[in-house]
Amino acid sequence: MSDVTETYFGLPADVRFCKRCVMSNQRPSSYPEFKHTPNRKTPTLHIGEDGICDACRYAENKPHIDWEQRERELHQLLDRFRREDGGYDCVVPGSGGKDSVYAAHLLKYKYGMHPLTVTWPPTLYTDYGYQNYRNWLEIGGFDNITFKPSGRVHKILTKLSITNLLHPFQTFILGQKNLAPKIAAHYNIPLVFYGEPEAEYGNPIAETQSSLRDKSYYTMQNLAEIYLGGVAIPELKAQYGLSLNDLAAYLPADYRLLDQASIDVRYLGYYIKWTPQEAYYYAVEHTDFQARPFRSEGTYSKYNSIDDKIDDLHYYTTYIKFGLGRASYDAAQEIRNNHLSREEGVALVRRFDGEFPAHYFRDVMEYIDMDPEAFMALCDSFRSPHLWEKAGDTWKLRHMVQD
Repeated sequence: MSDVTETYFGLPADVRFCKRCVMSNQRPSSYPEFKHTPNRKTPTLHIGEDGICDACRYAENKPHIDWEQRERELHQLLDRFRREDGGYDCVVPGSGGKDSVYAAHLLKYKYGMHPLTVTWPPTLYTDYGYQNYRNWLEIGGFDNITFKPSGRVHKILTKLSITNLLHPFQTFILGQKNLAPKIAAHYNIPLVFYGEPEAEYGNPIAETQSSLRDKSYYTMQNLAEIYLGGVAIPELKAQYGLSLNDLAAYLPADYRLLDQASIDVRYLGYYIKWTPQEAYYYAVEHTDFQARPFRSEGTYSKYNSIDDKIDDLHYYTTYIKFGLGRASYDAAQEIRNNHLSREEGVALVRRFDGEFPAHYFRDVMEYIDMDPEAFMALCDSFRSPHLWEKAGDTWKLRHMVQD
């Protein structure tokens, strides 16, 4: 434990790493996307007295789950909602990544459902990401609604989220999270399926419940308390000329509206054993999913989160804010799925975590009209003293995962 106790973002001052994976208790278990509360403690990954994190505890329990029984529960659920009149009976959100391909394809071709896929597109598509999206629909054979928000508004909010929160992904996360239930309510489709349950990552959200109805999620009924890009809605209106209509796409539907429309939100990974690597192989086989033609900067993999040029920068900012980069996220997951030993995971994290995402960096800076040097200075201002120290001109993490 460091004697430096000044922390940013409400993170715990005592930095602890899980003894089983490579994740630390600095990983936020949920982002306070809307609410602005000074000095608010950030919910982070819980690590027990035995040194094991909640995500690893969940993974430890997965082999003991009666997956045949879970699948029977899935059949019962689907039988309640399945339609034979030509209408859609479920909504599957995604942009053609391995997980959305896996979920939609299983529901349609194994379980006989009639899914409508919905897409909140990446901020800056990669060429191969866009091709995977096309393959999902064309080869997979899915109807799709893609909602493209206003380019002007999206650029303003993305720049604000980077400038004020160092969170390049906030606009995408909000859109992706909120779109499917809204579409379901609009088209009277009673069932929404996401992929992995939140428990896979140690998040304190019940496996079969939607985070959209969680009490911590702010809705259209709380406009005075909502911040987007770190800016209150009244200020967004006054200073940036954004109307409520401009901002509505990023806000969740009122949970009461979802209740009235009887929208049931589920995680497919609760019912079937969800393994990301297997989802990748499945997507390759069924929709010709293409991995990145080069290793993703900051990690060792090529097929996770590759459709948006901002992805790489997002993981770099998690390294700056939480001391956890893209390799930490990938290795922790693969350790839990017994695809890596902890020793191998530690070596990969120490080799790749924090690698600067140079490949698309200029594209992102041009998109938000930010000087690259200003971005680097911004990053330094977000380094929490309890995580970082500076020796000369070099920043160094105070705490790194050990064997």
